[in-house]
Amino acid sequence: MSKEYLISKLSFRDTVQLIDTVKVGLVNGNSVGIFETKDRNWLVNQFNSGHTIGGVYKNVKGLWYRKDVFRVENDCFKWGYSFPKNISKRNVFVSYYHNDDQLKRQEFDNLFSDLIINQSVMLDEINGENSDDYIHRLINQGYMKDTTVIAVLLGPKTKCRKHVDWEIGGALNKKVGDRYAGLLGIRLPSHPDYGLGATYSEHYYSERFYANIESGYAVVIDWTEDRKELQDAIELAFSRRSELDKIKNLAIPRLTKNLCE
Repeated sequence: MSKEYLISKLSFRDTVQLIDTVKVGLVNGNSVGIFETKDRNWLVNQFNSGHTIGGVYKNVKGLWYRKDVFRVENDCFKWGYSFPKNISKRNVFVSYYHNDDQLKRQEFDNLFSDLIINQSVMLDEINGENSDDYIHRLINQGYMKDTTVIAVLLGPKTKCRKHVDWEIGGALNKKVGDRYAGLLGIRLPSHPDYGLGATYSEHYYSERFYANIESGYAVVIDWTEDRKELQDAIELAFSRRSELDKIKNLAIPRLTKNLCE
């Protein structure tokens, strides 16, 4: 009996453009089983046995949907779309303004939850009016301890929110979690610079974030629903952790209050 397998991630071999591993799940009615890592030999054997191999993507509601099936041309698999890589997940802390951008925060989780290890504070989980106390709680409760990338959802008021500033400052401080985190900014459609590429208006970012744009440490992209694009941006931010001389943090005072409502 023919089976249907759906691939959510895919990686190539280092030396040649051949599939190395895939993250794949077996279709069972209207659902997909647990995604497991399989190698190229397994994939070839399943295809040659007459089973269907296709892709699967997520939408903003967190629902999987099918992409086109794989075919073979000149002894190579072919498909017409891109996959995230089947690589180790990064520990990502998502920082955002809860009042304005909770919907985008939920969409981020729905789209990308299987690509990262989520270290984030959810709505109303931690309160604190003192920055040192707030960061201390983040560390002790495990939110920032293992963070390797902080992803900041940038809306029009993110720049003036003290907790966002404290979270960025903590992520860029080696004393927090005994490591420096990469810094990724995701400009939401509501952000004034959305869609402007490498154009950054200083007025629309916090002092700390903008300093790291200017230094070349921060990675900034527009909001995307493309899973590969988001993963690539996380990997780029992760790789910039080696450029420690570009981090701008300790000399910049933390916000002591919210600068807008």
